[in-house]
Amino acid sequence: MTKQRFIVGTSGAYHPGTRCDVEYGPLAAYAVELSGATGRPKVGYLATASGDQKARIAERAEAARLRGWEFNPLTCFMMPNVEDPEEYLLDQDVIWVDGGSVVNLLAVWRAHGLDEIMRKAWEKGIVLAGVSAGSMCWHRGGATDSFGPTLRVQTNGLGLLPYGNGVHYGVNPMRRELIQQSVADGTFERAYSSEDGIALVYEGTELTEVLSDRDGVQGWHTFRDGDRVVEEPMAPRRLPDNL
Repeated sequence: MTKQRFIVGTSGAYHPGTRCDVEYGPLAAYAVELSGATGRPKVGYLATASGDQKARIAERAEAARLRGWEFNPLTCFMMPNVEDPEEYLLDQDVIWVDGGSVVNLLAVWRAHGLDEIMRKAWEKGIVLAGVSAGSMCWHRGGATDSFGPTLRVQTNGLGLLPYGNGVHYGVNPMRRELIQQSVADGTFERAYSSEDGIALVYEGTELTEVLSDRDGVQGWHTFRDGDRVVEEPMAPRRLPDNL
C-alpha cells in the first residue's frame, strides 16, 4: 500500500519563544503531526539556505527539544556531517527545511545529490516541509531575493509540486507582481502563495488545505483565465495557538 505523500510549505512558521528565543509554531507542529509518528518524532533539519550557521542550528535544536522532537540536522558545510545522507534522511519522520537563499540551497543540494534523495523521501511518505526557501524549493520556483534586493523569478526548484510558489506574500509588493507576471507569460501555469502565518498543505501534488496560525492572513491562487491573470484569495483554517 502506497503511503500518503505530504508537503507543507509555509511563511513565518516560527514564533517568539518564552523559554528560548524562537519556538516552532502551530504550522510546524501540524507538519510533524501529519507524519503520524508516535513517541518522539524524528525531524531531519536542513539550514543549507543560510549556510548551516551553527547558532541558527543550535537555536532550532532548543526549539525542537521544547516540542519533544528528536532533532537531526543534516549539514553540508564544510562537508556533510554524516557518512550517508540518504540513509540519514530516509530514517526521518519529517524533513524540515529552513529559510534563506533558495538558489544557494538548490545548488548545494544538487552538488551532494540531495535533490534525488528528497524525491525518494517524498515517495517513501516522509513529510517534506519548511519555511520560505524551505517552501519554494519543493515547487518549480518562485520570486526570490537570492540574487539581490531586486527580486527575480527562479525556475529550477525540485519540481515535486508543478507550480510557482510565492512566499512572504504581501510583505514586498514585488513578490506579488513577479508571481502575476510569471503566470501571465506562461513561466508557471499557476502559483500558490502564502502570507506570513500561512501553510499550504499538499497531498501528492494537489493542494488540499490552507492553514493559518494567526488571524487576518490568507493564501493566494494565481492562474490564467484566457488572456487574463486571476488572483483568488484562499481562506485558511485557523489552527489553535496551543497546537
